Amino acid sequence: MTQSRATFIGFWAVLLWALLALFTVGASPTPPLLLNTLCFAIGGTIGVIWTLATGQLQALRQVPWPVYVFGTLGLFGYHALYFSALRLAPAAEASLIAYLWPLLIVLFSGLLPGEHLRLGHVIGACVGFLGAALIVLGGATGFDAAALPGYALALCCALTWSTYSVMSRRFGDVPTVSVAVFCLGTAALSLPLHLAFETPIWPTGTLGWASVIGLGLGPVGLAFYVWDIGVKQGDIQVLGTASYAAPLLSTVVLVVAGVAVPSLTLGLAACLITGGALLAARASVRSKRLSD
Repeated sequence: MTQSRATFIGFWAVLLWALLALFTVGASPTPPLLLNTLCFAIGGTIGVIWTLATGQLQALRQVPWPVYVFGTLGLFGYHALYFSALRLAPAAEASLIAYLWPLLIVLFSGLLPGEHLRLGHVIGACVGFLGAALIVLGGATGFDAAALPGYALALCCALTWSTYSVMSRRFGDVPTVSVAVFCLGTAALSLPLHLAFETPIWPTGTLGWASVIGLGLGPVGLAFYVWDIGVKQGDIQVLGTASYAAPLLSTVVLVVAGVAVPSLTLGLAACLITGGALLAARASVRSKRLSD
């Protein structure tokens, strides 16, 4: 597979993730851990079918078990927090805070050995967090204390995925089919926790089930496989830059679908969070050019 083709494949993950908030709202009022169970069971099944069809079952046996634990906890933690956040706070606003993860990835990468945290990283972080502050303060509508738990979970969500993404650099030689095990492991971990802590509320009607299936096939399924191919075989800098468009795309999708009401505050927050990530990314690129 050529690098350009792998990059193109990886780009589809960004488009699929732009639908994550919309489908999560559509699956309401299904509780987060049950939603985790259903979606990742679908996503894992996709991976198992692909693994068997391509004859890569042996490759799964060669993956060390700590990698499976790491991948499962990363997917489980991010999505349990994300689904919970969107149940406790307005979808567009909570999703934007969760999408601070591209910015945090750049910041955390700057702390790795051989990397440097530069002024551009700090400025980008300040701009991005200013966008998050606009959301929390409520802009023209005012401060909403009831939404704070959801916003806090969304921030934890961003921290979880950025930490997971930076640490996953250690596992660059792990085959993509291992994502199927991550998904099935997440479903297996979510089910007993759901039974212990949640009241079962199944998806309601055609819209609810269609949203769950859409999540499992797309943002919580296929997206992980194509992203893995992209970052391992494609141009990771191009894909990293593309991922910064995710918060903006997600907000646009929610507004177009009528889930979120367009407002100056929402638009400005989306631009600040996206722009902050781009500023930080630019600082990283310039830093690498200087070091070369």
